[in-house]
Amino acid sequence: MRFPRLAVAAAICTASAQAFTRNVAFAPVSSARATREFSVQMADVVAESEATAEYSVMRPPIDYMTWDRVADQLVNTFGYTPDEVAKYASDVEEDKDRLMQLYKAMTLARGFENACNQQYMQGKIRGFMHLDNGQESIPALVDYGIKKEDKKYSYYREHTHAIASGVDSGAVMAELFMKEGGTCKGAGGSMHIFDKETYFQGGWALVSEQLPYAAGAAKSILIDRAMGLSDDEKLTKENVAPPEDDDRISVVFIGEGGSQNGRMAEILNAAGKDNLPLLIIVIDNGRAINTFTKDIATNSNVYEQGKHYGIPGLLVNGLNAEDVAKGGKAVIDYIRSGKGAAILQVHTYRFNGHSPADPEHERGRKEEKMWARAEQDPIKTFESKYTTNGVFTEDELKEARKEILADVKTAVKFADESPMPPVELAKELEYPDVPDTDYNTKPAPAFADEVNARTISPEQMATIQEHIAMLQDRANKGEISIGDAINLAIHEEMLRDPTTTIHAEDLQAGSSYDIPKLTQQTYGQIRAADEIIDEGHFIGKALGEGMNGYRPIIELMNTNFGIYGMAELSSAGNTYATTGGQFDMPMTIIGAGGTAPNQALGAEHSQPFHAYVMGIPGLKICTAASPDAAYGITKSMIRDNGPCFLFAPVKQMKESKGPVDLGQCMPLNKSKLLHEASQESVNAGQAVTVLTYLHGVKESLASIDAIMEEGFDIDLIELRSLKPLDMETIGHSLARTNKLCILDESTKSGGVGATISAAVSEELFDLLDAPIKRLCMDDAPVPYASSMEEAVVKRGSDLIEGVFDLCTGKF
Repeated sequence: MRFPRLAVAAAICTASAQAFTRNVAFAPVSSARATREFSVQMADVVAESEATAEYSVMRPPIDYMTWDRVADQLVNTFGYTPDEVAKYASDVEEDKDRLMQLYKAMTLARGFENACNQQYMQGKIRGFMHLDNGQESIPALVDYGIKKEDKKYSYYREHTHAIASGVDSGAVMAELFMKEGGTCKGAGGSMHIFDKETYFQGGWALVSEQLPYAAGAAKSILIDRAMGLSDDEKLTKENVAPPEDDDRISVVFIGEGGSQNGRMAEILNAAGKDNLPLLIIVIDNGRAINTFTKDIATNSNVYEQGKHYGIPGLLVNGLNAEDVAKGGKAVIDYIRSGKGAAILQVHTYRFNGHSPADPEHERGRKEEKMWARAEQDPIKTFESKYTTNGVFTEDELKEARKEILADVKTAVKFADESPMPPVELAKELEYPDVPDTDYNTKPAPAFADEVNARTISPEQMATIQEHIAMLQDRANKGEISIGDAINLAIHEEMLRDPTTTIHAEDLQAGSSYDIPKLTQQTYGQIRAADEIIDEGHFIGKALGEGMNGYRPIIELMNTNFGIYGMAELSSAGNTYATTGGQFDMPMTIIGAGGTAPNQALGAEHSQPFHAYVMGIPGLKICTAASPDAAYGITKSMIRDNGPCFLFAPVKQMKESKGPVDLGQCMPLNKSKLLHEASQESVNAGQAVTVLTYLHGVKESLASIDAIMEEGFDIDLIELRSLKPLDMETIGHSLARTNKLCILDESTKSGGVGATISAAVSEELFDLLDAPIKRLCMDDAPVPYASSMEEAVVKRGSDLIEGVFDLCTGKF
């Protein structure tokens, strides 16, 4: 493939670069603007008469933001001395090699994105693609100031961020080509670039979702230091303390439009509270997708958002790459020194639309692009400045461009020649651990005892061992509750594997059902975190920990609160596959939920969240209606390398008690036959297979005597695994009874019973002698009043009637 010179390539970098049908004159920036007070609103627009034919810049450049102004911010906001700031300036301005490093990084970013656009137009790149032209000063800073070991979290416009972080450009291009040689074997695509070796951890497509992930990654750095753990050659935890000069940080990229998302306030709170080593790079191009940000946001000064949390911010002009490098490096070093998080806002202009396929009908977008390419190109500005002042000759820069564009051509060639991934890979990437894994055989970390000894005091250890012994005694006597059984499993696993962490609301107090009881008192705040009241936030932070060698547990006080975390749950399920199997996602989510008869909790606390999440790929979803199941499944989930979700019955957390098979993990893919119909009833055609879970187990067990009094019997199967479904156990029972009744704790539309009915009809239809009987919740919201609730929530009396109908032919 022939690559045109960079200046030509820039002119054709997007399909939406169209000729104008009218002449456009650009209003000069007022000189008075340079003398404004520093608190000036960046997005102020000079009022113009609508009658004028001139194009007025909707979002004026910040030419007033000279290096002197940046230096003042570093002194006044970050506490640097003038001499220290001068050193940051001289380190760049007086070092020709460093300036060339910035230029090459920008040239590579521009050349790579131009090549992406060309390949997209040729049909070699498909789906959504978002290009970064015009914002090259940011990857230049990354190349200059960010280290390989720093954790990096970007959004869907991340190609240049990945390459500047050290990810091979050929692998990035191959990923866009959906090739096996791509960073994620073709499983991720343009919006999901991941590279474990360079700690480039996404590429996330849902706007702003990367914010809590990056906060969790920053927390993992603090956990490493507190626990004395670090990554080995395979990037798994080993019992080696980080070096004394460990100054790793977590970096997150976010647009100024995405910064208006509530997740921003939440991570600022977390960063301020925990003193997280977190750099928030705000890429301020004035457009939220294509919408003019000022049209939807009152304040675009994102760098000031951290004031209330003790987090400083710096504003720089992205037109001047050297200023971004100088100021950005000072901000990075501020974080590396242990002073906490900071915000770096880079004022830029994006030359392209949101994506090549974008019609760009938003107000002023096309005119702005044309103006910005002519007046706000950081590469042209750099070339002009450093050839005019004699630092570089035209020939030197020409040779640098030639070298870089040859590298881009090589990347395209590599992508072209890489093979497509095999079709079998899709199924292989469903789960990190296969569904029939025996978790009892998984070894504990060899360093567990040593790490526990140095991180848990003798007094704390004595207290928790006494607590564990008490719970184990209750378990042996058959007197332990579901909540206590889960608590016991959690403590056993947190001691067995010190990389296990836990997040919950009301954690110090044990939450509602004692699930996290004594975790913070034993393992400290570093491993047992009390969280703000937003499940999405702490599920997201847990995801960041999980990507960095830890095994987070999330306790939801009520599983329906997980609705706040649907984006994070979805991404947790997708991560292993999307990253091409690079990143495991060990995450255990546990909570009380479901809908019991006479629950009296109203609609919001009675939603079938277990049904809502069944459509999320990559999740293993289980239920437990007994202490034994809750204990054994919890232990297995904590050991699993993928995301798992355990639902326990909200109205039986303290009420249901029984024995526990101590020390034993249970499978995550099997149901449990709780009652087997007599052979006589089977022979007489009077037996029914009953599938149920959560509160339905109690209702069904209580109904067996009444069913048998009518001359019928049931195979009662507890669906301990909702996903994957145990079709083997279901099929074995149906081969005996030939009739199926499902007592379902979810709605008729889109519920668990609907999924099971479809699967049985497709795979086991020949075993059925009658239509499947679904006893599910109506689609109406669950009322508070018990008199109305009876019309919505099914119970034991409905099961008795359903079995009667199936056995007597009243379908």
